[in-house]
Amino acid sequence: MREKIKNPILRGFHPDPSVIRVGDDYYIATSTFEWWPGVRLHHSTDLKNWELIEYPLNRVSQLDLRGVGASQGIWAPCLTYDKGTFYLVYTIVRSFYCNMYDTENYLVTAQDIHGPWSEPVGLNNFGFDPSLFHDDDGRKYIVSMATDHRVPKKYAGRLVLQEFDSEKKKMIGEVKDIYAADRIFLEGPHIFKRNGWYYLFAADTGTGEAHGQSILRAGNVWGPYEMFRAGFMERKEENEAYSILTSRHHPDILLQKSGHCDLVETKAGEWYAVHLCGRASKDCNPPEAKKFPGSRRYMIGRETAIQKMRWTEDGWLVLDGGGSLPQEEVDLPEAGGGKAEGTVSGKRSSLMPGVSGRLVRDDFSGETLHLDYQSLRIPMDGHYISLKARPGWLRMYGRSGLSSKFSQTLLARRMTEYRMEASACMEFEPEVFKQMAGLVFLYDTDNYLYLHVSRDEEIGKCIALLKAENKKYEYLTEYLPLREQAAVYLKMEIEENLVQFYYGYSEADMHKAGIAVNAGFLSDEACGEGWFTGAMIGICCQDLTGFGKYADFDFFEVK
Repeated sequence: MREKIKNPILRGFHPDPSVIRVGDDYYIATSTFEWWPGVRLHHSTDLKNWELIEYPLNRVSQLDLRGVGASQGIWAPCLTYDKGTFYLVYTIVRSFYCNMYDTENYLVTAQDIHGPWSEPVGLNNFGFDPSLFHDDDGRKYIVSMATDHRVPKKYAGRLVLQEFDSEKKKMIGEVKDIYAADRIFLEGPHIFKRNGWYYLFAADTGTGEAHGQSILRAGNVWGPYEMFRAGFMERKEENEAYSILTSRHHPDILLQKSGHCDLVETKAGEWYAVHLCGRASKDCNPPEAKKFPGSRRYMIGRETAIQKMRWTEDGWLVLDGGGSLPQEEVDLPEAGGGKAEGTVSGKRSSLMPGVSGRLVRDDFSGETLHLDYQSLRIPMDGHYISLKARPGWLRMYGRSGLSSKFSQTLLARRMTEYRMEASACMEFEPEVFKQMAGLVFLYDTDNYLYLHVSRDEEIGKCIALLKAENKKYEYLTEYLPLREQAAVYLKMEIEENLVQFYYGYSEADMHKAGIAVNAGFLSDEACGEGWFTGAMIGICCQDLTGFGKYADFDFFEVK
């Protein structure tokens, strides 16, 4: 019996996967939205074991996200490879919760997967989810969905195609609709060519629990495209697509929200699809919620899973095991060998400093941060943090508040399971109440739980737990007094949707900071503005006086 791959393969906030194989190496790119650097790249040699290796968009000249809203920023990267060059196309969304979307589409290239990656080349901005197709005659095309600001929209879903000149690095020729439908919405398109057929592989029916994946084909890249329809496809409404993969109508299975696929062929000729999915918490939105009333909450966000595929005799793509439901375990490829953890082909780019491999407890003893950390919208340069000011510690200089979309001092890692712990040891001596630092559990700038040290005029140095839920703010504890000139240990324990915070003066002697809190509101479904990312666990520092008071962190652990 073949070894199995267990899903999800990329756990926690890793949506919109795009996959390629180059020789013996597989690479997946995923969306990062407002988190910086942009686009996470993972590497594998067997499709089972994956290692975070790079962020291609790691310079401010490539990516400036200052001011973008929650769940805006980098959407749906598409990674391809052709004749020695890696291509990455992606959208920067700058206006979304409005009538007229601003969806800027760009291309960067590299000769080595580790970079350096080029400065961005602008493409067309008709909509989001651009994908680059390399035809076998050497011509290249960009396909994307098209947004429609008209009221009402003329079509429920629309995909457009335009040629790209790789020599001139510009879009050329006419923009044409290759899909326009009154009822069935498609996005996240990719084009593949096989046995003379052009296949249009696209996500369907939104990105929630009705999500799915459709496949269409045509004899010409410009269409007309015919959608695959088969008896195994479950449809209960006319606006539901004919999906070859979906969790729709099966709320009991683990991998919900399944869709937004990309394809890869192994050396042995086997086919696999990577797709986004979600694992629901046990919490739900209240029935009176303005957004998604009564829906299940997905705190972890949308993740990446993999399915084994096969081609039918008449040239359609289906799940290898039959039906349309995603499987929790799939067969390892025939060519799959031993463990690939900790191995990466080629050399790491000097332009992207960082340490890879699995990170649990970080004692900040190195000269660069681990790649797992991300910040909000901007890089954490010397204005925000330092690993050299106090060797063996991370110094964080307090800047703007947690609602800032411009200059936060914050580093975070993903929530990956519904049972986790996080802890940190911090030295911080605030002088006024406007100076804060601590441990934060957040979804976006409007939604978080923040266990932080500060100073009160009567109590002195103190600690408190602040809750922000869609811009409603409340303290869940009193201001609890702390010793002066003493390190403080901070901890949080997640059990399903409940989180308990602790503080103390050693890891062996911790006290509860309030009662367990329902943190289910830190989810796609509950947050008022953002709905595409996932809960993050971080450390941060604010100084609203403008003087940059710093906090020193001895370690940060997430397990």
